[in-house]
Amino acid sequence: MRSYSMGRAARLLGVSADTVRRWADAGRLPTRRDGSGRRLVAGEDLAAFAVALAAEDGSGEDGEPHTSVRNAFPGIVTAVRLGDVAAQVEIQAGPHRLVSLVTREAVEELGLAVGVEAVARVKATSVHVDRV
Repeated sequence: MRSYSMGRAARLLGVSADTVRRWADAGRLPTRRDGSGRRLVAGEDLAAFAVALAAEDGSGEDGEPHTSVRNAFPGIVTAVRLGDVAAQVEIQAGPHRLVSLVTREAVEELGLAVGVEAVARVKATSVHVDRV
């Protein structure tokens, strides 16, 4: 079974390595030490924790809307290009750059502008997965 370093686990969870260490110290995320003394997270444990973490985040108790869209990318708006009817909005969500075409009216109603926090939610009928 594959194991992940604390840094890699952090990148996969979208948080800092310090946050992962705190979760491990608190007993929320099981870890073990390798021969060099580095902490590792078993792949199965990391996967289960990611699912549990997502369930916590999607509860709606934190003010987030209930939605059927499971792919949410919280980030910051880095560009808005307005046309007469449509607009292009770019969001940087961690290492991910997302570009969306929406109506100009939606941009204005949401108050989207460079520097504003936003969540890009992606729903597709076809999802391709590549193993890294």
